[in-house]
Amino acid sequence: MIHAEAPSELAPIPERDRLQALDALRGVALLGILLSNVSGFAGPLNELREGIDPALRGSDRVLSAFVYLVVRDKFWTLFALLFGMGFAVMLERARVAGRDFGAVYLRRSFGLLALGLVHAWLIWGGDILVTYALSAFALLALRSLSLDFWLKLGLTLYLGTIGYMLIIAAALTLPGVAEGDAADLAQAQALRAAEVAAYAHGDYAAVTAQRLEFFFDSTIAGWSMMLPLSLGLFLIGASLVRGGVIADPARHRWVLRALIVHGLPAGIVLTAISVAIDSAPSLALFSASSIFAQALHMLAGLPVALALVAAVVLLLHDGARWPRVFAPAGRMALSNYLSQSLIATWVLYHHGLNQWGRWSYTTLIVAALVLFAAQLAASAWWLRRFRFGPVEWLWRAFAYGRWPPLRVRGQG
Repeated sequence: MIHAEAPSELAPIPERDRLQALDALRGVALLGILLSNVSGFAGPLNELREGIDPALRGSDRVLSAFVYLVVRDKFWTLFALLFGMGFAVMLERARVAGRDFGAVYLRRSFGLLALGLVHAWLIWGGDILVTYALSAFALLALRSLSLDFWLKLGLTLYLGTIGYMLIIAAALTLPGVAEGDAADLAQAQALRAAEVAAYAHGDYAAVTAQRLEFFFDSTIAGWSMMLPLSLGLFLIGASLVRGGVIADPARHRWVLRALIVHGLPAGIVLTAISVAIDSAPSLALFSASSIFAQALHMLAGLPVALALVAAVVLLLHDGARWPRVFAPAGRMALSNYLSQSLIATWVLYHHGLNQWGRWSYTTLIVAALVLFAAQLAASAWWLRRFRFGPVEWLWRAFAYGRWPPLRVRGQG
């Protein structure tokens, strides 16, 4: 169980009570999410294909393969697990304090929803925060149920959604069942062309209109898959914390080792099968092979993410220092996530520095690594002076109904 002194009232978690492994893992997840989002920053979200771009050559192709095989679907899965873990930490702290944190977490979720809508409508259309906020409302409603129920429901939602994709793929192999056709392809090409026109040539108003269109046409439609996936991962992550696996790694070392020993090979095998079926599955033509490949690639994300969680927790418990480098960025995960979108769209879109289509994939990945290194340094500098990232501070103020102290004691 999580240890915490019982405060007189609910408030943001002091630094001494934080689980450093979660902050370090959030920092690692931020790097993976940035690398995964590069293609969405520099290209249309209504892309025609997913996976390793067959048109790329040299270092561009190598990096495209690396991101698809190692990063894609692994790190947003990790981020979702961590969201659930953070929920369980707050829930346990409220239990120790003898208080129900429902009202606080409800305001917290509404605050995240507002931030997500600002992000999706005004900054970048590939937002995940709105999906997380909507899933968080369901997570709150399930807070009083047992640990066993959490874990079983989480696995059912996650595996059930992927199973549904596999059933659709299998149905497409039956006689008389139509796959995607030329009309579907033409529609996808038109959506893609509209995005390219807005981002590469449009002013801010045109880009905003395009983001809104994408949100109402594509993002909302995608919730039928993303909401159960996200909620399932939240519950799985929360179960790890509630069961004491994260806070007491010495006692649960066998569990953590099992997650590594079994999770990593399972993720590698599932990813390899996915790529063998289709290394660049279509997002426009719904063929059996493309859906099989996407479902298996997504399924590979969970065992790999769990193995990564276990590895970082054990490394920190055994005295390793290098994962701590990521912790400051993880403590400011929301500020860093939003700033990644702000900087990338300002650099690439026409209304900013107008670099759309001018950078190779290799250049984009190098730029992403430079940006993340800068975020690591900036986060460490900021947190030596302030208790929270700027967006986290505003979010907490909304959730708790008062302004929490911002400056570190002795810093003015």
